[in-house]
Amino acid sequence: MLITKQKPDNLGAIASSLCLVHCIATPFLFVVQTGVSTCCDAAPSWWKMLDYFFLVISFVAIYWSTKTSSIKWMKPLLWINWFILLAIILNEKLEIMALPEASIYLPAFALIVLHLYNRKHCRCNKNSCCVDGK
Repeated sequence: MLITKQKPDNLGAIASSLCLVHCIATPFLFVVQTGVSTCCDAAPSWWKMLDYFFLVISFVAIYWSTKTSSIKWMKPLLWINWFILLAIILNEKLEIMALPEASIYLPAFALIVLHLYNRKHCRCNKNSCCVDGK
């Protein structure tokens, strides 16, 4: 819990990066699985649950990042991208409407970039705080 309060942007960038790798790797794993085995055509349940795991980690990271960020536009951008990522994942699981597989990459990549930017430029600390609107 200490890392989530002290370095939430590091946690968020790592979680978003791992989420992106997970999303990119999934199609390749299906191809490999199809070539190796003919009994099953679905991903293992633990692989499917990683989506939710990354969402929870990202939620915690964004929650703590927005508490210490000093740029006003950073907070809504982090949350908007998280909700877009949530909507895409829920849509994928519930099969509500057809979306391209690549649609998940944009919010995941945006979260990585926003966390890294926030980590470098927009942190309030005990001694100083960056200027709003930077």
